[in-house]
Amino acid sequence: MPAEISGPRSGSSKFSIDISFPTVGAQVGPLRADAARNRVKVLAAAAELFSERGVANVTMDDVASTAGVGKGTLYRRFGDKSGLATALLDHLESELQDGILNGPPPLGGGASPMERLIAFTTAYLEFLRDSLDIVLLSQTSTTGARFRTGSHAFWRRHCEYLLEQCAAPAPGIAADVLLAGMTAEQVQHWLVDQGMEFDALVESLSQVTRSLAT
Repeated sequence: MPAEISGPRSGSSKFSIDISFPTVGAQVGPLRADAARNRVKVLAAAAELFSERGVANVTMDDVASTAGVGKGTLYRRFGDKSGLATALLDHLESELQDGILNGPPPLGGGASPMERLIAFTTAYLEFLRDSLDIVLLSQTSTTGARFRTGSHAFWRRHCEYLLEQCAAPAPGIAADVLLAGMTAEQVQHWLVDQGMEFDALVESLSQVTRSLAT
């Protein structure tokens, strides 16, 4: 998982898009300079520690110590480890959103809807592979947690839009089915519990994506 974080970002400040495509990481107003610096340090420390040890083996105290910030600052800003993981995901997911909105084809514009849908499936699986532990914590922290995130709303609307362009039947339901097959828990089961090769999983889910789009 990438651990380099260059600065604070939010979905609302990074992108200028229609509101039907909600982005992750939205926040009201800019951070103070010291708060922004602390946020960068905390997210970089969390990315490094989660990647090295796994989320379950990292405490908030570990993150505060590595980032060089007070524990009170950490808890006030992020609440708990689930909140910290969500904030880190906001940062990481914004890069995938950027590829969808502004990047080259086939993930970005300039490709057919089917090509873009397959590219999204591949890119999202790569994102999960590189940050599976964090995504798993975020999606399973409470019942139905994944449905309440801005990122899920973005992925769903993107998939639904492309499925509509493919003239797929029930595009909203088809988008839900596709994303349900790419939850962190499901992907972990295939890759870890069943020992499935990543490339084979990408190919299989790409075939499922094609079937949903036709």
